[in-house]
Amino acid sequence: MTAKTFDAIIVGAGQAGPPLAGRLNAAGMSVALIERKLVGGTCVNTGCTPTKTMVASAYAAHLARSAADYGVVTLSGPVGVNYKAIKARKDKVSNDARGNLEDWIAGMDKCTLYRGHARFVSANTVRVGDDLLSAEKIFLNTGGRASVPGLPGIDGISYLTNSSMMDLDVLPRHLIVVGGSYVSLEFAQMFRRFGSEVTVIEKSPRLIGREDEDVSDAILSILENEAIAVHLGADDIRFARRGNEIAVTFSPGKAAAVGSHVLLALGRTPNTDDLGLDKAGVEVDKRGFIVVDDQLRTSVPGIWAMGDCNGKGAFTHTSYNDYEIVAANLLDNDPRKVSDRIEAYALYIDPPLGRCGMTEAAVRKSGRRALVGQRPMTRVSRAVEKGETQGFMKILVDADTKEILGCSVLGPGGDEAVHCVLDLMYAKAPVSTLARAVHIHPNVSELLPTIAQELKPLV
Repeated sequence: MTAKTFDAIIVGAGQAGPPLAGRLNAAGMSVALIERKLVGGTCVNTGCTPTKTMVASAYAAHLARSAADYGVVTLSGPVGVNYKAIKARKDKVSNDARGNLEDWIAGMDKCTLYRGHARFVSANTVRVGDDLLSAEKIFLNTGGRASVPGLPGIDGISYLTNSSMMDLDVLPRHLIVVGGSYVSLEFAQMFRRFGSEVTVIEKSPRLIGREDEDVSDAILSILENEAIAVHLGADDIRFARRGNEIAVTFSPGKAAAVGSHVLLALGRTPNTDDLGLDKAGVEVDKRGFIVVDDQLRTSVPGIWAMGDCNGKGAFTHTSYNDYEIVAANLLDNDPRKVSDRIEAYALYIDPPLGRCGMTEAAVRKSGRRALVGQRPMTRVSRAVEKGETQGFMKILVDADTKEILGCSVLGPGGDEAVHCVLDLMYAKAPVSTLARAVHIHPNVSELLPTIAQELKPLV
């Protein structure tokens, strides 16, 4: 057994761990960075980087099939895909990103990367294999994993999660996706465009239930327009082998979908159950998330939690912002807080959804008087010119203070266009600032100032 002491220990090399190691290292501290699997965490290895690389391949296939609509002469025969080539491209992009991160970590003069599973021995000591590592400051960045609930028959079938989908090297004949939220819908459209038959089964009465109903309805229409079968309000979901395939039955009516592959996309579970947190006295909530305050300090002095394991955000950008908050407080005398953050995220179907701030439902629940402005993509020149007119834009504004409360952009470039509203929200600028802005024509975002001039009471 080898015992070593560092100024700081970071458990997990996801999106918050490595940059914090870099800041601490630059401040002259010795750092132990521990990773039990792959450097880069979910984003680099099984999340954003590989899946968005595959989304790009799916878009290319979709555009090729639509070439004639743009007056482009196409080859005879249907457009197909080489799935092994798609996977190879995805693997290269992901591997290159991870390799670059590993090289950067290796270049830190006072950072030691440990490969293994860290478990607490006490509040300031963790064990990694045969090594006992101690530090006055310990930072947890252990991420999360796909939830696999004990649905009837699940133990009798082979199923995929977002992680194991990345290892799939054959194109499913028929992919059944159980779950109707962000991860599931990206995979559903992606594999439909690759050529698979796709069925989505969702227990709730609509897709992505945290969004407003008009957003959910528009996304349902987008998917159904690409011949993706969507079953909503599915209850009593059960699985069974049927020859070489898998049957998924559900009510009402005991409907059944029979496919070659099943993807479970039913939420995420924090990686906190095997860290020995009880040995350190670190408090977790009933869902397993590490309890933290507004500056990401846990219940134990000298221990912080960042990223998906703290329940404060489930995105790469929120994890990275957690690092920024911790570093600002520790090193810069800058009291940044989680509560300063405005919720923002995207759904990377095509066209994408960009979202920031409050939904209509949240505004109504708050009791505020509000204004709303909306415009369909059929009335956006750039969308019409590109032949991509599905979706719409919507802005919510406080009727009394004229503060921008939220924005949804579902349409071409929606994941980028939403940022001009998000930045104004961080600047606490009134909606009149947006209304008077002169945006470039022709662009999707040029209509946001117009919408800001056409606000009506939210009823």
